[in-house]
Amino acid sequence: MKRLFPAPLLSVLLCLVWLLLNRGISPGQIILGVLFGLLIPVLTQGLRPRSVSIKKPWTIIRLGFRVAADSLQSNRAVLRLLLMPGTRKKPAGFVHVPLQLRDPNGLAVLAMIVCITPGTAWAEISRDRSILLLHVLEADDPQGVIDHIKAFYERPLMEIFE
Repeated sequence: MKRLFPAPLLSVLLCLVWLLLNRGISPGQIILGVLFGLLIPVLTQGLRPRSVSIKKPWTIIRLGFRVAADSLQSNRAVLRLLLMPGTRKKPAGFVHVPLQLRDPNGLAVLAMIVCITPGTAWAEISRDRSILLLHVLEADDPQGVIDHIKAFYERPLMEIFE
């Protein structure tokens, strides 16, 4: 059964999205939606990372609030730099962040967190996934950036995924 329906929720969502995009429910569109919903998960099964088992759901909620707070703070800092460019403390630069997180799903979430936070961008990760190269808008305190990433993002992600 798992071979025919590797991702049942994804199948249902794909069918619903197909029907919404076509702005109508006709027998032909329903059949196409069901076919897409059944075939796409089977054909793309090898592209999806391994399944996730969430170990600490409250950590997810705390991490979400932390990311939202950091995003607001970064938005203010970027806005300050745009409106008053003379207040820039240091030039932009790269920071090497050593990582202990190895789970591919956790690394994907870390990449999303870093990329949605204004002023930072995921530049590269080493082949062995032990060092993240991060571009920072103001690289005045590289060790502070490393400590922040490790304490507020990496540690909770390790609790969640590993």
